[in-house]
Amino acid sequence: MPSSKSPVSLDSAMLDDKAVAGLATVPCSPTASSRVPFPPVQPPRPAKALDPETRRTEFLPFSRPFIGEEEIAEVVDSLRSGWITTGPKTAAFEAEFARVTGARHAISISSATAGLHLVFLALDLKPGDEVITPSMTFVAAVNMAVMAGATPVFVDVERETLNLDPDLIEEKITERTRAIVPVHYAGLPCDLDRIHQVAKKHGIPVIEDAAHAVGAMHKGRPIGALSDITVFSFHPIKNMTTGEGGMVTTNDDRLAERLKLLRFHGMDRDAWKRYSASGSPHYEVLAPGFKYNMMDIQAALGLHQLRRLPEINRARTTHALLYSKLLADVPEVLCPASAATYPCEHAWHLYVPRLNKERLSIDRDRFMALLKEENIGTGLHFKAVHEHHFYRERFPSNAGRLPVSEWASERILSLPLFPQMDEKDVQDVVAAVRRIVRASRR
Repeated sequence: MPSSKSPVSLDSAMLDDKAVAGLATVPCSPTASSRVPFPPVQPPRPAKALDPETRRTEFLPFSRPFIGEEEIAEVVDSLRSGWITTGPKTAAFEAEFARVTGARHAISISSATAGLHLVFLALDLKPGDEVITPSMTFVAAVNMAVMAGATPVFVDVERETLNLDPDLIEEKITERTRAIVPVHYAGLPCDLDRIHQVAKKHGIPVIEDAAHAVGAMHKGRPIGALSDITVFSFHPIKNMTTGEGGMVTTNDDRLAERLKLLRFHGMDRDAWKRYSASGSPHYEVLAPGFKYNMMDIQAALGLHQLRRLPEINRARTTHALLYSKLLADVPEVLCPASAATYPCEHAWHLYVPRLNKERLSIDRDRFMALLKEENIGTGLHFKAVHEHHFYRERFPSNAGRLPVSEWASERILSLPLFPQMDEKDVQDVVAAVRRIVRASRR
């Protein structure tokens, strides 16, 4: 087994505990707290003074996966073993993920989208059924609900967190509601207690879309075992990656068996159980299913990514809080919430400020284009789902009924955030933002 020592030092990304505690109370975060999710453990590197006129000469991408030598060695080990599809490493990854999240079952899949599809099918959604979800999210959950025959019912989000607003859920519940799907936007956990309270009152399952939230905590407990079902993503831009892939966690034995059946052709035995030394080649198809399984090559990455996840999230937290500190005096840029009104730990998958358009002479898209000219990459997370062509045409009644989602949809942008960044990278981004703001003020 490869060493667990990280091949990449994060010294340059770390600040001391006192410095980070100061960052956690920046005024631009309306719900900021002195609680810091993952206190850095590395000594600080002396910061250079911010030079607003210094431009980057090399492009800083929006995201970059943090892959170490351990992951590479484990993948090579799988390639040399002769077993590269679903097998012992996938089983080990599932077991370790279940242990870390506290879930009874962890079912690996080829993507979070595949996991959402299987979940909706396992819940036996039918035409006319309804699924409550935010519109301020990636289209995957909504697409999969529609593919399963259901109708998405959009609930607006909180302005500070962009998470599902618990106060607005109950008014959208009908006798056809079959699921509530909160999204932990950017890695900040939703107010699960209030969501669960409404769901329990009406007997509706809660499916957490935790694509952004691996490693996040809600009231001292990991995201992953708090609701009926939780779905994670391991896409390359996520906090941990398996190249492509995802995981579904649940404490429901029946649902877990159904999900395992549907992810691999409806067969009662996967390849490892059929072709390993102790397996049998015979199998039965118990229901029509899909080809949504994870490979051992992917799980080889996941095993080590999961082990280094605390280190990854510490670095992301440090960078995010430094952004907020350095942007605190720029009224044209509204910093994202770093905490909530309830105890939680942010995974900081994304750093998503909102532009104060009323104070600028340019729109968000032009702002992003100017950042690219400054050699700064950006992301867009997200255009509200109900504003996309298909959903405008299919469900036109949503227009104008989700004011916060629409407000955010035209103001948000995602700044670079990944572990290998250092303090100078953050300063470069902030200096570029300040230059654009200075040139674009009304």
